[in-house]
Amino acid sequence: MKIPPLVFALSALAFGPAAVMAQQQTPAKPAAKPAAKPAAKPAAATQRAPLARSAAKAVEEVTPIEEDVSVTLTDADLAVAQRVYLGSIPCELGSAVEITPAKRQGFFIVQVKNVRNARYYMHPVESRTGAIRLEDPRRGAMWLQLGNKSMLMSQQLGKRLADECMSPEQLTLAGEMKRNPPRSLLDPVDPPAVTPSPAVPAAPATTP
Repeated sequence: MKIPPLVFALSALAFGPAAVMAQQQTPAKPAAKPAAKPAAKPAAATQRAPLARSAAKAVEEVTPIEEDVSVTLTDADLAVAQRVYLGSIPCELGSAVEITPAKRQGFFIVQVKNVRNARYYMHPVESRTGAIRLEDPRRGAMWLQLGNKSMLMSQQLGKRLADECMSPEQLTLAGEMKRNPPRSLLDPVDPPAVTPSPAVPAAPATTP
């Protein structure tokens, strides 16, 4: 059965606004979120961070020093080694030198505290002046122990790494030298005292 055109038109007018309202109230579908990008991998470190000063010093202290096996000590050298002051020796400007015996007899580990690359493997060397002299020929360093003080010199750098270093024995001698300074070679020498010779009595006069 066909619907008359007039009835169809009236039905469209009756239901048209409701259809429009229904279409407006229908919620729109949310837009799809973009896919999350994968987290970027951290770039590989190309350089290692430098060690802290304390860590570098600790590594240096446990690193063995290469020995000079070509050096042979004589009995005289071993006797000199017995006179080397050991332990922590205070120096000027708050510095200090640490001297410890090495595993090899007559050799010593000499290092400046809190100074990197100032660690040496030393042995006695004959000295014409009578001072105690230790040397590390490979690293160009020398430790000179005098009666009242000691010093550490770098022959490669051409300077003193530590000066006015005094062990308790040297400190005592230095104080004694201040109280009674030794005579300098430039001081005038007092002339020797002249003792007058006894007078010779005159011979008695003879009469003719």
